[in-house]
Amino acid sequence: MTRSGSILLDRFHHPAQVVVAGFGLAVAVGTLLLSLPIATTTGESAPFLTALFTVTSAVCVTGLLLVDTSAHWSVFGEVVIALLMQVGGLGVMTLGTVFTLLVSKRLGVRARMLAQMETKTLSLADVRRIVARVVVFSLVCEAVAAVVLTARFAAGYGEPIGRAVYLGVFHSVSAFNNGGFALWSDSLMRFVGDPWICLTIAVAVIVGGLGFPVVFELMRSWRRPRRWSILTRITLATTVGLLIFGTVAFIAAEWSNPRTLGPLDDAGKWLAAFFTAVMPRSGGFNTLDLAHLYPSSWLVTDLLMFVGGGSAGTAGGIKVTTFGLFAFIVWAELRGEPRVNIGHRRLPEGAQRQVVAVMALGAGIVVVSTYLLLVITPHSLDQVLFEVISAFGTVGISTGITAELGTAGHVMMVVLMFIGRIGPLTLGSALALKERSRRYELPEERVIIG
Repeated sequence: MTRSGSILLDRFHHPAQVVVAGFGLAVAVGTLLLSLPIATTTGESAPFLTALFTVTSAVCVTGLLLVDTSAHWSVFGEVVIALLMQVGGLGVMTLGTVFTLLVSKRLGVRARMLAQMETKTLSLADVRRIVARVVVFSLVCEAVAAVVLTARFAAGYGEPIGRAVYLGVFHSVSAFNNGGFALWSDSLMRFVGDPWICLTIAVAVIVGGLGFPVVFELMRSWRRPRRWSILTRITLATTVGLLIFGTVAFIAAEWSNPRTLGPLDDAGKWLAAFFTAVMPRSGGFNTLDLAHLYPSSWLVTDLLMFVGGGSAGTAGGIKVTTFGLFAFIVWAELRGEPRVNIGHRRLPEGAQRQVVAVMALGAGIVVVSTYLLLVITPHSLDQVLFEVISAFGTVGISTGITAELGTAGHVMMVVLMFIGRIGPLTLGSALALKERSRRYELPEERVIIG
């Protein structure tokens, strides 16, 4: 292991602390790079808060913006943003593990623990193999998406081959890592009726957001669904259910809206509604002007953003697994069952507590942040709630008020994006000085609930 890696591990003893420190270091280095004059189109240094906000949005694969990416940042700045999205998507600890393997050809126990926390693998012995597969799979997916996008930009829109390749690679990295950065001021609104662009981006977002454990299990056992784990079953079922729910909800609410789906033909409406349902899982792109959605559609989007994507993937939110397991926990409680059973398996009590903790922490963070932003900004509740959940869920879509939140609001959004990428439980355990184990049990007492 490198000397700097050893120092980092010695300073922070809990793996969660190193994950937080690693992402913090990536944000610091990225902010320094985007603060250089070469990073802007004007040749002048970007304001510190603008650079910090943009870097945090890239590392945390969010996509919220204070400035127009293509107009404000130079090619150097755009490349830095793309690299930061790649780092954020794969995870600082995953990349660090790969570098350690390349340098020393061996992996210590503590480094395995760090990679295990980032990739959510269940066995320390499997971490080396899993990390390599994560990197290869990510690069292959991005390459496939880049080829399709490059061909479409060149053949369909007359872009020179060099520019088409640049656009294809940038947006494939942004899509697979759920980054949400686009090189047009209107995101992807100009491509609202183009299935080649929209479906390629949507598929990349979905695959990246499923989570690597689910993807790898599907690759191994896609013909034998009965052998799928609880994680895979719940992730797929919840993902498909939310995509169908979101698409139908947007179709029902926005079909005749003259400023969203109204002007499109029937096929275009379904394509735009599906794309709009995919993006809240943490994609961050948009082909419709979200500021003109009806309030009912904003509420649906809030729900989809809060849930997010799969565990150990590039998406944010509380995760579809948490949402699905919470539904099973509630159902078991309503039926008066002492255990939570899913299929032919029983959910451990520790996992149940984690699910409830993630739900509670996530909701608490959103509520407190929304209240504070309502106090310091003049915007309405539905707009502020939308922005807060978008930041916490590392989604990146906006009603258009992000740049108007003021300095205090922008600092709050930076903190929200960081917390959303790290995760409430990871951040909480990183702040704890040490884990405490109770060596005795207290007498039990029943409490009236409700």
